[in-house]
Amino acid sequence: MKALVGAASGGYRLVEDVNVPVPHRGSILVRVHAVALNPRDAKLVDYSSAPGSLGGCDFAGTVAKVGEGVTRFKEGDRVLAVTFGSNALDKIKDAFAEFALAEEDISCRIPEAFSFTQACSIGLSMATAGLALFQRPGLELVMQGEGATGETVLVSGGVTATGTMATQLLKLAGYTPTVTCSPANNALCEFYGAAACFDYHSPACGADIRVHTADSLRYVLDCVTDAATMKMCYGAMGSSGGSYIALETIATTVKYTRRDVLADWFLADAIMGNGVSMAGTYGRTPSPEHRQFGKRLFALAEGCLCDGSIRHHPLEIQDGGLANVAKALDEVKLGKVHGKKLVMPLLVDDQTA
Repeated sequence: MKALVGAASGGYRLVEDVNVPVPHRGSILVRVHAVALNPRDAKLVDYSSAPGSLGGCDFAGTVAKVGEGVTRFKEGDRVLAVTFGSNALDKIKDAFAEFALAEEDISCRIPEAFSFTQACSIGLSMATAGLALFQRPGLELVMQGEGATGETVLVSGGVTATGTMATQLLKLAGYTPTVTCSPANNALCEFYGAAACFDYHSPACGADIRVHTADSLRYVLDCVTDAATMKMCYGAMGSSGGSYIALETIATTVKYTRRDVLADWFLADAIMGNGVSMAGTYGRTPSPEHRQFGKRLFALAEGCLCDGSIRHHPLEIQDGGLANVAKALDEVKLGKVHGKKLVMPLLVDDQTA
């Protein structure tokens, strides 16, 4: 099959003779119809110690074969899934290929109303937002139907793919999502459920949020994660402190300016439960509890997609298939993509979103 693999000099190269993977117990082989491109895909391949490994995270397609023990899916089912490519320990994990392996419990069916291009954009943002909000080292909030009291949670970067997904999950769980974004994106963030929007360009943004929440804000998810946004988030939190979670390594120069704030960061890869093999601070030990959470989260996602309570992020569809993925990822890497997710149909029968 055709697939994108990590080149020894960095970046991806397209090859045409990769063996089609065989599904192991608990997994399914998916004929990939569309893939989504994420900042992780653009960054990780240049720093990965796994040249030759397949790449990509987000994909959707039809089940071509089921592995032993699989009961949720059958051949021909329309599914979306997330995986974590550029993996030194498992080089066949990928999304950027004609066929990809998905774990049965970290996948879900696609409603008939969803195209593959829409569906392929869901998996990674669902995994990331879910872990950030409901697991440790995330905010450890209670999930849908478990007794949330409407408390405000701040999402810094409300117009990112993780931000719009987190906003929706918070609203479903019974919280009051408040976001930061550019004023031009207020309506978009409100469409996804934001109760209030604050201009992150304003030097008074943190103070304004603190006033708005009556000095009571305890929970912050920072989807932007730089020193400036971290400082703003710290300024927004109430005088009793709370929890701050980020999607990247955090600035220690800001972290210790408030001892009453528990600050941490995480990797979405943890949802697979088998740890992260990256070097240094990016390495993670196995976490079976995260895998159990992932199973629960993607079962919830399947229902929410069917009833319309979860919507996909705004999309930009690009043509060219696998041959154009590397070029499109350069746009992501250079920061040219804002407020939308790039998706790439691989089959010509699914070009609409």
